Amino acid sequence: MRHHHLVQKAPATRRVLVVEDDRKMADALVSGIKAGGYDVSVARTGEEGFFLVHKLFPQLLVLDLNLPQRGGLEILRQIRAQSLDIRILILTSNNSPEDRVAGLNAGADDYLGKPFSFPELLARIGALLRRAQAPATAALLRIADLALDTESRTASRSDVRLDLTTREFDLLLYLAENQGRAVSREMLAKDVWKENSRFTPLDNVIDVQMTRLRRKLDDPFAVKLLQTIRGVGFILQEPKP
Repeated sequence: MRHHHLVQKAPATRRVLVVEDDRKMADALVSGIKAGGYDVSVARTGEEGFFLVHKLFPQLLVLDLNLPQRGGLEILRQIRAQSLDIRILILTSNNSPEDRVAGLNAGADDYLGKPFSFPELLARIGALLRRAQAPATAALLRIADLALDTESRTASRSDVRLDLTTREFDLLLYLAENQGRAVSREMLAKDVWKENSRFTPLDNVIDVQMTRLRRKLDDPFAVKLLQTIRGVGFILQEPKP
């Protein structure tokens, strides 16, 4: 096993905060995520979780929704309102489609229902952190008045900053890297969500995230860049005159 504490940058890029009020589950999560090579801290209330987010600046938050004092969705909304650069994975027994949509609409990057398998949890954590740290082929991508800075992970249109979550930026970057080409939901599930299982359909999740992205990317602007191709998927391109 590699000694991560000897690598100066490892804790800064692999710090995970677990917010879970059930002690047995919290202990299992800490143990399992540490085994994946991450630096893990734990909070057992929403209030403590919110405090530790600002004290530890973790790169990823594993967040239960049913928490004492301050609920998971409230924490989620407050973190997104502050535009903190943190990936958020909801882990909860509230696993209905409505709960998933509510969590994603509040700004979650991913959603995993209980019961879950640790290999899947670690795969999703790894995918979120890898995508955020992936070396870019070009520092700046431009499509019409859209500019994506892959180093600072920011996007703007006509110099107006777009307030994107981590997942929304990942989606936009993937579409931009494939500009002018149709991108299917299957491609997004595999390349953005890193989900290869045919037994975990993500179409609903992808459509919700795409709607949120379009609301920020296109709705405030006259020129629309993101189009849906019925039966195929999505395409990001400069409209033809």
